[in-house]
Amino acid sequence: MTKYDVIFIGSGHSCNHGGIMLAMSGKKVAFVEMGKIGGTCTNYGCDAKILLDGPFEYLDGLKRYEGLCVESDVKIDWTRLMSYKKQTLGVFDPILEKLFSDMGVDVIRGRGRIKDAHTVEVDGTAYETEYIVIGTGQRNAQLQIPGKEFTHGSSHFLDLDEMPDSIIFIGAGIISMEFASMALALGKKVQFFEFAPRALMAYPQEYVKKLVEKMESQGAVFHFNEAVASVEKEGSQYKVTSQNGVFATADYVLDATGRVANFEDLGLEELGIKASRKGIEVDDHMRTSVSNIFASGDVVDKTIPKLTPTAEYESNYIAAQILGILDAPIVYPVIPNLVFTLPRIGQVGVSLDDAKASPDAYKVVNIPWGVQNDWVNNHETDTDVNLIFDKKGYLVGAAIYGSEAGTWLDYLTLVIDKKMTAADLRGMIMSFPTQTYMLWSALLPHLKMM
Repeated sequence: MTKYDVIFIGSGHSCNHGGIMLAMSGKKVAFVEMGKIGGTCTNYGCDAKILLDGPFEYLDGLKRYEGLCVESDVKIDWTRLMSYKKQTLGVFDPILEKLFSDMGVDVIRGRGRIKDAHTVEVDGTAYETEYIVIGTGQRNAQLQIPGKEFTHGSSHFLDLDEMPDSIIFIGAGIISMEFASMALALGKKVQFFEFAPRALMAYPQEYVKKLVEKMESQGAVFHFNEAVASVEKEGSQYKVTSQNGVFATADYVLDATGRVANFEDLGLEELGIKASRKGIEVDDHMRTSVSNIFASGDVVDKTIPKLTPTAEYESNYIAAQILGILDAPIVYPVIPNLVFTLPRIGQVGVSLDDAKASPDAYKVVNIPWGVQNDWVNNHETDTDVNLIFDKKGYLVGAAIYGSEAGTWLDYLTLVIDKKMTAADLRGMIMSFPTQTYMLWSALLPHLKMM
């Protein structure tokens, strides 16, 4: 029987970062993977979305200058863009397998199942190991309604050779809003059915309202407070009906009502490891109830946002424990969160809604960024920034509506996490004239002096 120091069940970000760290430290490591090497984000999710999003971001920016200095009719060819996406991402699987192998990590293809605390079986072959890390991620949830077989998940949408002329999105969360931004830019008909009273419930209401209004101006129709009851096929189209009787038809239906953990058929129940659709239960060291078996990433039942960066952070944390580098409970730094709509909505730290609800604890500084900085903000006049400070003057949160939200959030995350003061910022020199410089300047008057 082949013996390893650590076997990871999965090869995505929740596994490969820690696995490489362990292998480079001299440990014998293996990844067990039943799908494509690199996992969901690399092959079916984040990377595909950001690649496809690229030209739409430029198109959205160009449209802001129409009538001012640009007279053009630029169009995106989705079919050619998808061909480029498949060509680019299609090589990741073999490239990553070779990369991991070159770094000393074995890749075992097949479905992994834990037989006991120190044995992982892959399609009938047993492997012995000192530690096991479960990083099997999540998959698309699916409404259990009549006609569910007519709906599709996010991975299917991100592989469409042709964009449908009309789409119904079940749910108005991150996935639906991001995908709809692209469809609307292509002039497609878009409708949403959302059981909640508004879209993107976890994000600042004032920014979500602005985004919804922009989408409506592009032709989107939102049905809020409408839970979907059924999907029926009518000729070449599909009819979606809510529990209240509201209905609509379209060429394509995307079910984006959430994601569920991949915990089934791993042998967890036999080992007494608790798990549910929410994920695998772990302690504050990312250990399951079996002390040498860890879980990492989206498969974990946790309140921390299930994001690629948090999965990577947990993977490295587990590796450090196994190596004996640290033994303290996991402590997460401040985590930025971004929706890749057009424009972006981003937030980090204390939320805008929470800050406004607690005026005695926080000071909110609103900056109508696009109006004040039009000359350096690429004529994106509706850009808005809210900076949140505690009573000592430290930056503790931020919310941004604008195309550059991701870049700004990364900068502000550093300021928050390191408790930087105005003296710290004045000790730095920024490139000029840039939007980051303007953000740096905007922070200075409000931050704690030193």
